[in-house]
Amino acid sequence: MRDRSVSLPNRRVPGPGVGGPGPVAADILTRVGMPRVVAGDGPRCVVGVDEAGRGAWIGPLVVGAVAIDPGDLDRLREAGARDSKELSPARRAEVYARIETIGATRSIELSPAEIDRHVVRGRLNDLEARAFGTIVREFAPARALVDACDADARRFGRRVSAEAGPGVRVVARHHADRTSPLVGAASIVAKVRRDRAIAELAASLGCEVGSGYPSDERTVRFVTARVRGSARRPAWLRESWAPTQRIIPVAPTRTLDGFDR
Repeated sequence: MRDRSVSLPNRRVPGPGVGGPGPVAADILTRVGMPRVVAGDGPRCVVGVDEAGRGAWIGPLVVGAVAIDPGDLDRLREAGARDSKELSPARRAEVYARIETIGATRSIELSPAEIDRHVVRGRLNDLEARAFGTIVREFAPARALVDACDADARRFGRRVSAEAGPGVRVVARHHADRTSPLVGAASIVAKVRRDRAIAELAASLGCEVGSGYPSDERTVRFVTARVRGSARRPAWLRESWAPTQRIIPVAPTRTLDGFDR
C-alpha cells in the first residue's frame, strides 16, 4: 500500500497540567500500512497503541496500533504478543504475521524534521499524543489502551483523548506494552515497521547504518562519517539529539539525549 502524507490542523489541548493551552503546531505525518478494518471495526473494537524509535538518532519514530474485537484478546496472547523488546527480530516477525491475521494494524511515521521541531520547543510528548490520538480516531473504538511516554500517565491520556474524538475511553499506562498483550502487539507493529524503514534507508544509501540508536557503534560510525565536515544535514538525522550536537557543535534551543526504546 502506498504511503501518504497528511497535515493535521492546529489543536489546543485542554485540561490543567498539560503545559498550557497554546496551540501545537501543525505536523506532517507519514501514514503507512493502513488496511481497511474488516473485523472489530467501529465502536465494538478495542485499540492498543505504542511507539518505537523515540530515542533513536536516525530515522522515524513509528506509532503502531492494533484493533481487535474484545473477544480476540486471548488469541493475541496465544500468538505471543508482548513487549517487542522481549522478542528477537525473527520472533517479532513471526508474531507480527500472526497479529495481522487477528486484528487490523495501522501505523504513523513521524519524521526526524518533525521530531526536531517539537524537541526544540519541549513538545515531543505533545507530538506523540497527537499521533496516538490520530491513529485511535481512525478506528473509532469504544476503548483505547496506550503506553504513556509522559511521566504523568493520566496527563498523557488526556492529551490523547483530546485528539481521539468523542465516545472513546482512553486509558494511558506506563509500561503498558509489558502488561497488556494488546499494547504489546502494537509495540511489535511499531518496531517491525520502524526496522523496515531503517532497512530501506540502508539499502538506499548502500551501506550499513546499524539499529539507528546512539548506543549502537555501527550507527555512531555511520553518522559520524556522513555528517562530520558536511554542510548538508540529511533528512534521516535528528539534529536536536545531543549526539548530533557533539559532532556538529551548533547548539539548538534544547537537545534530547537519546535513550533506547
